[in-house]
Amino acid sequence: MEKKTQYKVVVSDRARHMLAGHVRFLAKTCPVAARKMKDELMASIRSLYQMPERFTYLSAEFIPPNKNHKMFVEKWYLILYQVKEQTVYVDYIVDCRQDYGWLVR
Repeated sequence: MEKKTQYKVVVSDRARHMLAGHVRFLAKTCPVAARKMKDELMASIRSLYQMPERFTYLSAEFIPPNKNHKMFVEKWYLILYQVKEQTVYVDYIVDCRQDYGWLVR
């Protein structure tokens, strides 16, 4: 039986701060929803240890092609990450309801 490759997942400080900001914002109105959203985002990030290539690349005019994979979580969150050798680097956790045009400029 073939052993599946497992990747190390590294979340950048920037992505951690972004996640914390999303959680704080939601917790102001609904702490239970904030906890649920955080748990789902973390579970999704942890799932990248197997088959991180299963998600497509982000394609935008000012982003180098085939650099960042994109994973949508829930209805509104976008996780951008790179795969280098046996490591997954999570770079951004974006709330798609906010203006994130800065990301593709």
